[in-house]
Amino acid sequence: MYPQQIHSYLLQFFNENHCQIVNDNDHYINVQLTVDMDKKIMNRPYYWKYLESTDGVPSPAQLTFITDKNRLVEDVKGEVIHFGSPRLSQLFEATKEMGSYVQMYERVADKLGTQTILTPWLAVNYKISYYSDQTKEILHSLGINLMTGQVKEGFQELLSTVDLDTAMSENTFNLPYIIKPIRALERLDGIIDNFIQKADHTWAEEAKLRWQKDRRVLEYFYEGVENKPDCYEIEKEAMDQQYEARIKIDIINGGLFYLK
Repeated sequence: MYPQQIHSYLLQFFNENHCQIVNDNDHYINVQLTVDMDKKIMNRPYYWKYLESTDGVPSPAQLTFITDKNRLVEDVKGEVIHFGSPRLSQLFEATKEMGSYVQMYERVADKLGTQTILTPWLAVNYKISYYSDQTKEILHSLGINLMTGQVKEGFQELLSTVDLDTAMSENTFNLPYIIKPIRALERLDGIIDNFIQKADHTWAEEAKLRWQKDRRVLEYFYEGVENKPDCYEIEKEAMDQQYEARIKIDIINGGLFYLK
């Protein structure tokens, strides 16, 4: 996940959750949290409990997130956020908790006597996790046109450039979809499966070689021991689990979007 993708994700996340973007400087953002968002991500329950018990004035946090520290030339103090960082993982979980599915419409300026046709797209954000003794995660954002079946990659980035609303504009007509969302999801799942099939799997072979090396060390250590102790079996099982190559696919979120 590239810095610009993370930046776009943060902007969309906080905008959709009604948090004011105080500054957006392309490689860092300054955001004013709402009370609800502060309670969700700032982990200070005692502050809020005390405030509510004393009828105090709430003061939700204002945060600065640095999305690309290599481009930072200003003297900005903030939290560096990158793929795999605890904060980004926390926001992913918050997204899942608050609603993994949305339905939104592109906002269209009112032009007298004209009507804009909006086309339905199903968007899904996937996370592919590769596990062994090392872990790698890859994000894929796919969108499929429910009229034509056209598929676009990097759909989340496209959505970040569109002015969206949860309500339809009055001067729009939404085309009814031809491809059912469940069928479209099956097609997107197939694309992700195909991506995994064609991906480079040398990581699994390399993990197996590391497993064989460590296994030889373990066997050498207990060489000649006729009745091996329980710790031998425990170490062997832990080693097998550590180096086992596994792939997990998660849907982070998705939605139905009506776009021009």
